[in-house]
Amino acid sequence: MESIEKRSIRRTDFNLPGQNGVYHGKVRDVYSINELLVMVASDRISAFDYILPRPIPFKGQVLNQLAAYFLESTRDICPNWLIATPDPNVAIGYRCDPFRVEMVVRGYLTGHAWRTYKSGKRALCGVNLPEGMKEHDRFPFPIITPATKAEEGHDEDISREDIISKGIVSEQDYLLMEKYTLALFARGTKMAAERGLILVDTKYEFGKKDGVVHLIDEIHTPDSSRYFYLDGYEERQQKGDPQKQLSKEFVREWLMAHGFQGHEGDIMPVMPDVFVESVTNRYIELFEMLTGKTFEKGESNDVRLRIEKNILNCLETLVKN
Repeated sequence: MESIEKRSIRRTDFNLPGQNGVYHGKVRDVYSINELLVMVASDRISAFDYILPRPIPFKGQVLNQLAAYFLESTRDICPNWLIATPDPNVAIGYRCDPFRVEMVVRGYLTGHAWRTYKSGKRALCGVNLPEGMKEHDRFPFPIITPATKAEEGHDEDISREDIISKGIVSEQDYLLMEKYTLALFARGTKMAAERGLILVDTKYEFGKKDGVVHLIDEIHTPDSSRYFYLDGYEERQQKGDPQKQLSKEFVREWLMAHGFQGHEGDIMPVMPDVFVESVTNRYIELFEMLTGKTFEKGESNDVRLRIEKNILNCLETLVKN
């Protein structure tokens, strides 16, 4: 078997026709071509705001295909940016002017919401939280807790009122984003339940194209969402046991067990082959659990050549049309 590195996409550096910019994010390499964006989902993996030294084979394919699956499944709710997925690791879509706000929606008192609640506060992003709740309890109804998208550093909580009063988003656009967010979360909740899962919380990003609000980026993937297993949820809550999660939390747990939490002075451990392969298998399991489909690995003899060829063929077709 080829080495993990040869079967993975650590980074791409294409020079595509008409290309006028490229951005290398934590996971995606994003190429700008006039009114289009070409997103290549790499096999990089991040935790604690650091990109880990070794890639995870097929992770990019899992995330790209999951995002496309959920975007296609929600087109009846709102317009989205996606045009085509010409390669297992590639999404091509419209360039939109993004709003500098993430629409975080929560169905359960978990994660950041729980930490806020545990500290004694009973409001988050201007939303009042009920008394008497414990970690992982379900809210009476989903709440939206927006965050400003920071150019550098961490995103910050913000209220609906501040977003509108500061002119970050117009009231008309924000109300539409709220409507879309709740409808998307309801659809994601239904789809998750059909697969024996609970969509706990997630985030959506929106942008504008030709004056129309579009859903952008990825949705409902394990990197942008938190899932619990539905079976046994109530029993675990009653006993006060930890909930069984479907996410990349197990990677963070491995890092913490090896002395790394992203703090100054922490030394990044290097994942051995056997653990990297286990992470690949876990991501494939996530895909199959969320979609009910069998995961088909993309051709991995020369991944970059395959990706570039498929992008070029798609761009040529889009230009002709």
